Amino acid sequence: MKKLIEFFIKYPVGVDALLIGFFLFGYISYNHLNTTFFPLVESRNITISAVYPGASPEEIEEGVINKIEQNLKGLTGVEQYTSTSNENRGTITVDVIKGYDANMVLEDVKNAVENVASFPTGLEPVRVAKRENLTLAMSMALTGEGVDLHSLKTEARRIEQELRLAEGISKVSLSGFPAEEIEIALDKSTLRKYDLTLSQIAAALRATNLDITGGTIKGTQEEMLIRSRNKEYDAQELQNVVVSSRPNGETIRLKDLGEVRNRWEDSPSRAAFNSISSVEITVNNTDQEDLLQTCDYLRNYIQEYNAKTDHMQLDIITDFSVTLQQRKELLFENGLLGFFLVLILLALFLNLRLAFWVAIGIPVSFAGMFILATFFGITINVISLFGMIVVIGILVDDGIVIAENIYSHFERGKPLLKAALDGTVEVIPSVVSAVLTTIIAFSSFFFLDGRAGDFFSEMSFIVVATLAVSLVEGLLFLPAHLSHAKLERNAKMNPVQSAATNALFKFRDRFYGPFLRWSLHNKIITSAFS
Repeated sequence: MKKLIEFFIKYPVGVDALLIGFFLFGYISYNHLNTTFFPLVESRNITISAVYPGASPEEIEEGVINKIEQNLKGLTGVEQYTSTSNENRGTITVDVIKGYDANMVLEDVKNAVENVASFPTGLEPVRVAKRENLTLAMSMALTGEGVDLHSLKTEARRIEQELRLAEGISKVSLSGFPAEEIEIALDKSTLRKYDLTLSQIAAALRATNLDITGGTIKGTQEEMLIRSRNKEYDAQELQNVVVSSRPNGETIRLKDLGEVRNRWEDSPSRAAFNSISSVEITVNNTDQEDLLQTCDYLRNYIQEYNAKTDHMQLDIITDFSVTLQQRKELLFENGLLGFFLVLILLALFLNLRLAFWVAIGIPVSFAGMFILATFFGITINVISLFGMIVVIGILVDDGIVIAENIYSHFERGKPLLKAALDGTVEVIPSVVSAVLTTIIAFSSFFFLDGRAGDFFSEMSFIVVATLAVSLVEGLLFLPAHLSHAKLERNAKMNPVQSAATNALFKFRDRFYGPFLRWSLHNKIITSAFS
């Protein structure tokens, strides 16, 4: 280690080149880091969904859920599974053990479902899928004074299509309104008049409202695909469906037998914003999409939409980028404050040049951490930003110890190059052990199970990587810079430095020294309080 430190001291130009490289690649890495609200964690949840129209929760449990659970028992890689049975639907959530390949377990679960001997008649195909990780980016409310819900929904559908066309936005959903249905209200007297029954009308609808293929006609020069595309999805279009034809040529259409209209499903699903009926538009981010870029685009879209639309407007309900941006600003403020505090306080007691090179350790450490974060797939999120804020407070401790010891050797009369080498080598055991103690403490988060382990292991990585880079910077870069910093031995202090030094010496001689001596003479009492 001594020879390595001596090598860096001997070639300061190379150290400066490395320092510039750290800043350059650290800046590039920072700009390439994706922003998410939570850390990227591979999905370890598999969902089994079964739809059984008209079934009670008990029927779902007995006829579907129990049979699937019997086949799930003993599957490799399955940590646990939980099920929920509701009317018409049942769901089983399978949790994969950390470290197992979720895609392999997914195939095993699909095989287990397919091996169920028999399902009840009427059960729709059971769906098995790995749950996708989605994070809420922003939710918006579309409102309009005096605008009916149907018009709001139509406009919301148009906005949804526009947002999906934007780069980096793929998950857009609408809510705040019930499902739509077509109501056919038939008149009994009219049915008796034409001697028609409900089953006949239903059969006519099934026979005409079709979208099916009729096969292929091959010719010598061309091939034609026959297809009947006569499926209607609106009440206005269904009104002209022919229900029956009379011998006299009279055609009876659906509109002749009653009223056909679009209506909302009988459901309490409604949304309101500022006491006005609204439709909620929710935009989610996948793991590959950038949260801050998405929210910036959405804010610009809302501003442009409200500027050109009079009778409707978009308002932000939830914006997750606000919290993330506040954390980033807090990190920047703390980093800047820490840099200047180190610079000012060390300049008061030691030397301005020495203080500057110690404070430089803060941006260098973060630059190195950003480079490592790029290789390990870390994102900028609330957890990783929290780790950065935590590590700022302990980042320059090793640099302060090394710089102070180098300056101490220099003041004893040693040449600056010799003082830099001896001062660094002397404190290597204490500095390395202090940093390793902190690294080991935060490394415990890597071994936590469950969601907490997935999340806080990223915070642990940030702290460990930053401290490791800080240790390298303190042991190699800092001595090289201080050895050529043109420090002055026993330099004359300005009045501020003189006052600060005298205050420190008084505190040492009047308070700390006597208290330390008393503690050493009363070891039992000191140990009891510690």
